[in-house]
Amino acid sequence: MSEKLFYDVGDRPKFGSLIIFAIQQVLAILAATIAVPTIIGLPTQIPAAILGAGIGTLVYQLFTKFKSPVFLGSSFAFLSSLGVAVAYGYCGIILGSVIAGLVYVIIALVIKAVGTSWVDKLMPPIIIGPTVALIGLSLAVNAMGDIVKANASQVNGSYNLVAFFCGMVAFVTIIVCSTQKKVKMARLIPFIIGIGAGYACAAVFTAIGTLANLDYLKIVDFSPIVNNFVNADGSFRGIKAFIDYPHFALLEGIKELMTGNMAPEILAANEGAKLLDIGGIVEVIIAFLPVALVVFAEHIADHKNLSSIIGKDLIKEPGLDKTLLGDGVGSIAGTVFGICPNTTYGESVGCVAITRNASVVTITATAVMCIILSFISPIMVVLQTIPSCVMGGVCLTLYGFIATSGLRMFKNIDLDDNKNMFVVASILISGIGGLAIKIPYAFAENGAVTSNITITSIATALIVGIFTNYILTKVQGKDSE
Repeated sequence: MSEKLFYDVGDRPKFGSLIIFAIQQVLAILAATIAVPTIIGLPTQIPAAILGAGIGTLVYQLFTKFKSPVFLGSSFAFLSSLGVAVAYGYCGIILGSVIAGLVYVIIALVIKAVGTSWVDKLMPPIIIGPTVALIGLSLAVNAMGDIVKANASQVNGSYNLVAFFCGMVAFVTIIVCSTQKKVKMARLIPFIIGIGAGYACAAVFTAIGTLANLDYLKIVDFSPIVNNFVNADGSFRGIKAFIDYPHFALLEGIKELMTGNMAPEILAANEGAKLLDIGGIVEVIIAFLPVALVVFAEHIADHKNLSSIIGKDLIKEPGLDKTLLGDGVGSIAGTVFGICPNTTYGESVGCVAITRNASVVTITATAVMCIILSFISPIMVVLQTIPSCVMGGVCLTLYGFIATSGLRMFKNIDLDDNKNMFVVASILISGIGGLAIKIPYAFAENGAVTSNITITSIATALIVGIFTNYILTKVQGKDSE
């Protein structure tokens, strides 16, 4: 076992500890997993997103032979693509996910045939390092935006100093638990303890705010819990208040085809939504295909980062072809039996790095737990009441570890060499600056662009870095002739 780890990849924690570790992973990936369906206008599909994440992760683990300790969750990279797909209902979402997953499958088959040496040449440490760092740095804006927000509806979206205090309580608790050496269990579950402390602090302020009728102190919004048990007319929701099935994409897509009608939540997200037709198929393919090709590079960066943490090269064992197949097929399964395409999660990698628990059994237990929890209504709504500020405090640690993991990757690279300096600078500046590639594919009669395919800033920065490295390597080659 690596000296850095409490639990290595193949270790099996005791059952009681395993459940606690799995709960911690659930909490680490929760905010991002439920954010995607919310952003695309389908917040009612949060249970389906959690179900899909669990199923997608199990598929990934099967393909990687349970050798890669990472969780798959809703992918932010496909947000713009999903915005196009939602206009064609659940069938459009499923089609887009299948296209993205097939791209991974095809690349995996190519790698199986020709090997991975070209990957090392295309993306050496000078490119992978700053790209991993950029993943953490680019997420920082979201984390710091959340840490000053309350979840109570009266103040949500505005700066709240009390919320910031609660977020810092969570942050300080996590870092103290992670660095102290007296209590091993506290070092293994710092996120559970941190979220618990932050939530308790927020609940106390909310109680005071309710008694004093002061909205500014109402940090926690408990209304989802009430709404889970009571209908709008005040009647009890019955069995659905305790157990309900996630309305996943495949089920809803079949309803669309059978009835010819769009689901109410789809129409609420996109008033002009219509059934998938030939034109829609072409539009969805155009929206997903290029993004999937670029996200492949992010897949490599994530696995290089995880490899450095666990001390084993996942690109070689189980192999990049296996991880790509797991990610691609897992993403398809996660959408069909969930709602969003999945990807390997930096939050999960950060949790492994901070807790030093790389046990794949823990990740597998987390996936099974997500599947079970998605059917239990009270737990789903309680998780949704965790204040944004508390999760912001959690992400302050997680995203920081992702960024520093990337920086460690190129610590032995000579940045006094102008070539290396320009490659790193091109990636960091374009990524942090939010540079994105927008490819127009639909135009109005007057020539104005009406629809774009957006390649995320991280993917764009990676492209810029690869291009810069290629050009400067050629220049240096000619100069040495």
